[in-house]
Amino acid sequence: MESPICLIENNGTLRVVPEALSYLMGVRQPVVVVAIVGLYRTGKSYLMNKLAGKQKGFSLGATIQSHTKGIWMWCVPHPLRKDHTLVLLDTEGLGDVEKGDQENDTWIFALAILLSSTLVYNSKGAIDNQAVENLQYVTELTERIKVKSPANASSAEDGDDGADAQFVQFFPSFVWAVRDFTLLLEINGKKVTEEQYLEHALTLKKGNDKKTVAYNLPRECIRNYFPERRCFAFETPAAPEKMAHLESMDENQLSSSFKAVTLKFCNYIYNESSVKKVKGGLPVTGRMLGHLAKTYVETIASGGVPCLENAVVAMAQIENQAAVQEGLQVYKKGMQEITFPVGMEEMSRKHGHWDSQAIEAFTNRSFKDENGEYMKTLMEAIKEAYAAFLAENEKSSEGLCRQLLSQLSEPIGKKLENGFYAKPGGYDLYCVAHQDLLDEYNRAPNKGVKAEEVLGIFLKEKSVESAAVMQADKQLTEKEKKIHEEREKAALLAQQKKAEEEKRLQIEKTLKDERESHEKVVQGLRKKMEAEMALQKKELEMTLECKLRKQRDLMQQGFKAKSDEMTQAINSLRAEVSQIQSSNPIESFLAAVLLPSLLSKGCSFRCC
Repeated sequence: MESPICLIENNGTLRVVPEALSYLMGVRQPVVVVAIVGLYRTGKSYLMNKLAGKQKGFSLGATIQSHTKGIWMWCVPHPLRKDHTLVLLDTEGLGDVEKGDQENDTWIFALAILLSSTLVYNSKGAIDNQAVENLQYVTELTERIKVKSPANASSAEDGDDGADAQFVQFFPSFVWAVRDFTLLLEINGKKVTEEQYLEHALTLKKGNDKKTVAYNLPRECIRNYFPERRCFAFETPAAPEKMAHLESMDENQLSSSFKAVTLKFCNYIYNESSVKKVKGGLPVTGRMLGHLAKTYVETIASGGVPCLENAVVAMAQIENQAAVQEGLQVYKKGMQEITFPVGMEEMSRKHGHWDSQAIEAFTNRSFKDENGEYMKTLMEAIKEAYAAFLAENEKSSEGLCRQLLSQLSEPIGKKLENGFYAKPGGYDLYCVAHQDLLDEYNRAPNKGVKAEEVLGIFLKEKSVESAAVMQADKQLTEKEKKIHEEREKAALLAQQKKAEEEKRLQIEKTLKDERESHEKVVQGLRKKMEAEMALQKKELEMTLECKLRKQRDLMQQGFKAKSDEMTQAINSLRAEVSQIQSSNPIESFLAAVLLPSLLSKGCSFRCC
């Protein structure tokens, strides 16, 4: 992408821009999504341009008016991670006096959280009480974002600590960028790091009075929702009179300390920002990010509250349906390369190869196919397609064999018309010519799966012709005619058995193909489910670790009551981790749901 484009318009109503959505739908790589929020005119766009590795891109502006409206997007190759895309989201400034709509600001802030894997909050001056209070939007997140749908939310998750535990699993990491920082990084005369400065600013006060509760609320929200926090303090990059032209200034005109912090900031984002994930720890691609953006914005525009669980379910449905079509397309395109007719062995080999490719294509795109519904849909579609290819192969084989026999029998037919065989010894001549025809037919390659059956029909049709030639041969005795008749009956019976054996082998092969296909599906599902469960377990363990660390910190700081309040949420997380460790839902699912469903179908391929 050469330059940023608007992803979400904000003209009183939020709307996803179709062109931006179309671009995201073409990004099949995992995405690292960095969103920046903050008060208007605080220089957010400059940092995003630096992350893109460009001097210009997102509009900086040089007046007191806010330039960015809605949410703008810039997709660039990730500078460190191969086959990953870095998605930069620049949001409109919060608190814009021209807009005057705090409700709108809150939704922009919520969308930045929902779509990003790293959230950068940009402010000016220092992290004082006013700066923290300006981040008031965090106190409203439980009203703006729901993790689970009301039908699936438990009472344990309804409490503050339950909600915190849920949010931690899905919220981005948090970076506070303090611009135009002029203070010394000292606390009580002691030098501190930027992170220690941030944690000091987020320290809670003891007490339950109204003023203390109001003071603690935004700090608690930041600490609870964003356990992974970093801070970068940027000095003023240039003299005030030059700041209006920051976009066009050469790097050597900027202060060295500002450039050093900017470089450190960019390296941190490149190295530490993770791939965007959804519930279960599943990585998000650009296409999936597009689905999420569309779902969230449409929900907000309709007056609803975005729900992470519902958005993932809706996205999974769209992606899994597309995965079925992609897998089926891979199979059909591969099988269409076959030049019919071919033998059953070759047909089976091609089917096995493209069946595996189709399953792999489906598995790579699908996710959260928790009851195997979409995999079963793909299997049925492939089975139906295979039956159609088998029928096409049979038709082609039958047509070729009939044409070949017609060509080979043409000389005999002409001699019959000319009365060549209507003479003593004519039957022997006819039999020699007939045998030559059979020998030549049998030598002909690539006749396909209907060779024996078509030959049997041909011999049966020609038996009347053969009998007529035999009866017209005055040289043959009645006894010899009888022997020839018995011999011909035996030949017809032998050919019938060959045709039946040909058909039996085809049926066996198709049954074997179906069994092997089922085995591949089971292996693919097991591998996919094991990977998804491992991600889910890792996600829960990280959340549990964060909650335990927070509980210890509260205890050490003397907030025993708040520490004790977290116990229920922690125990709930421990129970979830234990359940994943002790249960074996993969085998239970395969045994109880998938295998009976597949194996009860039997063979429905066209074999005759």
